[in-house]
Amino acid sequence: MSEELVSSSPPRLTGEDKLRHYKPGSIRRVKLKNFLTYVDVEFNPGPRLNVVIGPNGTGKSTILCAICLGLGGQPPLLGRADDARTFIMHEKQIASIEIEIAPHVDQPTHIIQRVIDRSKGAIGRSARGKAASTYFINGKEVKVKDVEELVSETYKIAIDNLCTFLPQDRVGSFSGFDSKQLLMETEKSVSGTKHLYNEHQRLIQLEDEMKNSDVHLNTVKSTLKELQEQVKSLEQEKDRMEERQKAIENLELYKMKHAWVLYDNKRKEALEVKAQKKELSTRLKVAKKKEQPLAQQVAQLEQELSKGKKRRVALDREIGATNKEWHMCLTKAEKCQDRIDTETCDLGLIDSAQRRAEQLVVDRQRQFDDQMGIYNQYPPQEDIDKKVSEAQNELRTTKRIMTAKHKEVQQYQIDYRNQESDVDRLNRNFVRLKDDKALRNQNILMRDNNMQQVYEWVNQNRKLFRRKIWGPIVLEVDTKDNNAANFLENHVSNAVLKSYVVECREDYHLLYREVREKRKWKVNIQVVEGGRIAEPRRMYSHNMMDMLKREHGVTGYLDEVFDAPGPVMQALQNTSNVQAVLIGGEGTYQSLQGDLCGILNRKEDGSGQRPYAIFTSDPRSGKKYKYTSTISRYGRREASLRVDEITNARMLQPGVSPAEKERVERDLRAAEEALSQVQPSMDAAVEAFQELQGETQKASYQFAEAKKARREVIEHKGKVDSYRRRLNEAKKEADKDNVTEKKKHIRNVKKYVKMFVTELENASSRYDSYLLATQKLTGLRMSEGGLNDSLSISKQSLKELQRSNETLERQYQHSEAQFKQIKQQVVALKNKATQMADIMNDEDLKDKLEDLSTEIGTLEGQIEDADYNIRNIQDNPQVLILYAAQKKKLRDFSDQFENLKDFKGAKRSELIACMEPYEAALTNITQKVNAKFMNYMKELGCAGEVRVCKGEHERGEDIYNFKDWGIEIRVKFRESSDLQVLSARVHSGGERSVSTIMYLMAMQDMMVSPFRCVDEINQGLDERNERLVFKRIVANSTMNPDRSNDPASHRGQYFLITPKLLPNLEGMDTAGVTVLCIFNGAYNFKRFGDWNIGTMIDTIQSRKRRKLEEESE
Repeated sequence: MSEELVSSSPPRLTGEDKLRHYKPGSIRRVKLKNFLTYVDVEFNPGPRLNVVIGPNGTGKSTILCAICLGLGGQPPLLGRADDARTFIMHEKQIASIEIEIAPHVDQPTHIIQRVIDRSKGAIGRSARGKAASTYFINGKEVKVKDVEELVSETYKIAIDNLCTFLPQDRVGSFSGFDSKQLLMETEKSVSGTKHLYNEHQRLIQLEDEMKNSDVHLNTVKSTLKELQEQVKSLEQEKDRMEERQKAIENLELYKMKHAWVLYDNKRKEALEVKAQKKELSTRLKVAKKKEQPLAQQVAQLEQELSKGKKRRVALDREIGATNKEWHMCLTKAEKCQDRIDTETCDLGLIDSAQRRAEQLVVDRQRQFDDQMGIYNQYPPQEDIDKKVSEAQNELRTTKRIMTAKHKEVQQYQIDYRNQESDVDRLNRNFVRLKDDKALRNQNILMRDNNMQQVYEWVNQNRKLFRRKIWGPIVLEVDTKDNNAANFLENHVSNAVLKSYVVECREDYHLLYREVREKRKWKVNIQVVEGGRIAEPRRMYSHNMMDMLKREHGVTGYLDEVFDAPGPVMQALQNTSNVQAVLIGGEGTYQSLQGDLCGILNRKEDGSGQRPYAIFTSDPRSGKKYKYTSTISRYGRREASLRVDEITNARMLQPGVSPAEKERVERDLRAAEEALSQVQPSMDAAVEAFQELQGETQKASYQFAEAKKARREVIEHKGKVDSYRRRLNEAKKEADKDNVTEKKKHIRNVKKYVKMFVTELENASSRYDSYLLATQKLTGLRMSEGGLNDSLSISKQSLKELQRSNETLERQYQHSEAQFKQIKQQVVALKNKATQMADIMNDEDLKDKLEDLSTEIGTLEGQIEDADYNIRNIQDNPQVLILYAAQKKKLRDFSDQFENLKDFKGAKRSELIACMEPYEAALTNITQKVNAKFMNYMKELGCAGEVRVCKGEHERGEDIYNFKDWGIEIRVKFRESSDLQVLSARVHSGGERSVSTIMYLMAMQDMMVSPFRCVDEINQGLDERNERLVFKRIVANSTMNPDRSNDPASHRGQYFLITPKLLPNLEGMDTAGVTVLCIFNGAYNFKRFGDWNIGTMIDTIQSRKRRKLEEESE
């Protein structure tokens, strides 16, 4: 018997009566502080269906996040983040969640609080913030395990099960479950202890053990055979190890004997070296005695040579001093001779100088007379000064007048340039404003940084592409008026308007790779192959269109009110069907209120209905609307109409307003008129200024000529004074006294002659002393040569004797060092031999070694042979231990092989006993869910079933492949199709959402969790299905309690979160429905307590009354 879609719920409850309707484990109260978008909020969900509604981004899904985290859940369950600290409000340090849970009968109420601190917990990419949370139960700090135990065991809440808790970011995960995952989630949700799920896992384990039992038995048998072969091999290895041990013992004896033989040989060598050292010591003493007399003779000769050297040095010093004095006397004599020559020359020059001075007087007198004659030809100085003064006064007067006129011209020019600059500025501004499209495009790019970056990159790299790149589309289109811009922007999505159009797939991949993948910029791309433009497929025939234009005021299609390049227009037709959207004119709005909607909906051949879209405007209010009709894909394919008010275009709006253009044009005309008025006055002032410039130039020329004449007179007067001064100087030089100067030169000649004679006599005396000292030095050097020869012979003999003695001493030292070294070696060899074989204290060992050879070569050969035998046998010191262990292991495996033969029968019996109750329980649950699911899907005009799919049964074996068991949801949405397994590959998002919610509704009676949460499951549904789905949710969630004396024995609390609801939904007035409206944002109430639903309803009703009154007036 099918359930009623709208249950008869009791009247709405308040106070204590309402508390009794909460099922144990459901949520009574939630309080949040600094949690995501909420600063401070507290709300009380109803005990039955809670519809949480609000605009996107206001915090609806945050409520589910708070419930999950507040009950001990971790962030990965939400599919949003891994760290709980990411849920703390921006710029806040601590967030808290407080949840009050409805208690069991006669049990205390539990209030769970979770405090999240941003400063606690690990930091880094891999950090999960586990230590950032502190938990409290009824104000007492507890561990997270205590919270999890209270939630899952006491209240049977399963926030980790998607069948009962389905957040927004996990909706896609649920609909993407395969049959095995769906079975496991279903098993978890129908039992608080997860008994059915645990039994399923136990069956899988038993089956694996059975499958592995035969493998294990064969493995043991194979191992037994391997162990037998290993024991046989180990026996041979044991014999080889004994042979190797014998070789090791012999090797040790050979090495001991070798060490004692080395010691004996080295001891004999030491005694021989000691005797040699003693002989060398005796010979060295005898040689040392022969060396002393010859050394004394060498010392005596060196003493005599030292004395001769001192005398030779003294004579060298005397010869040098005498030679220096001799050269000094010669130098002084030469200087005296030079002074004599100079004085004699100066005496001869005095007469010739007198003659030149007299001739210079005659020449300068003539030059002075010539310059004086020229100077006398100039007018008087007073006349010239008067003429200069008059010319200067006239020039000053003319300049003063011209300066005043120049200032006047400059002021006119400044005014003219200012006016001209204003005209240019306004003209440029007017030209810029006329380029409306460029301004519009500039504004669009300035508002969207991502679009601007992509646009600049494309412009800079156009040469990389094979064909031309168009876009963004919004920059390529050119609307004919403001209405066209509004219609086009409201019809075409922003994503399409911001997209680029390419003409080949290679350009598509290049643009996507360079912009989206490498630079991480958002970009949408449309492909119009080869830039080919197809003829637009019109929605209506020519006759139909003529009728619409004639009778209903339709003006045309949307693609006719804007211009765009061919590929861009083709892309808009492909993505937005601009060639099928109608534009209405005057009268269209009234026709739409009448029968025009039906005309547009009906196909022209009468075969059915079709969708349409048309833009129009209300002539009374001036508002513009878009009428959109869609056809449902399900059931009877009914048509639904949607009317949207059109907002003004933002991206396609004009770059500048017409008022701004008119203002700039008016200012430009005024500036041009002012400029034309300044021009005549400025030209007259410039002409007068130019006349004054001519007069000023004439006066300036006269003043310059007068100054030039005065300058020439002054300059010539200076020349006359200069020639007069030079004439006087020449006369003074000619009158000078020469007799006194001649006497002075004669006295100097006599003085220098006397000094010259004296210096020559001194030089002769110093030269005689130099010759005497040179003779003495020559004799001394000859004597010193003989001594050097004797000394050289004595030294040579001494060196030969010393070399002989040194050789002998080196031989002695070498012998001594050799003896010390051999002695140390003897001690070391003895110590080593004693350590290896202490034969002094071990007579048996001494006897063994005496039987061995004393030849080093023989011993080394025996050592090599023994070592070869040892290396030839692989060392395995654990072979005896391994041999014993393998023997024991062989016995153990023999016993195990016998025991395993009975294991498989025991596991088979256990699996059969466990399988029968599990299969019966699963079949019972599936049949109940299937009956409800089939009924619910039938109400939607569709079909569906739920069934168990089992793994393949292996014949001859009790193997059922329980790991492959699952639950399949099979649905059919069209009469012509068959039932198909629900999957994303076959079904649309809306179809999967409908199937998922109906499956959850079918399971609702069997779920043990006290509350369930679903976030935005209704997105993607068409209007009809959304109404039916909501009706089913209300019916299932608000049915009367199972027991009349227990108001809490209902199907539990339900949270449905959605950004919107359709108008006039059935069941919204049911007592079990609680609507939680989210108004959270910067422009809403600062405190949640300020919100009052009654005040809001009164305000809305009063506004409607005022509007009706105004319209009636």
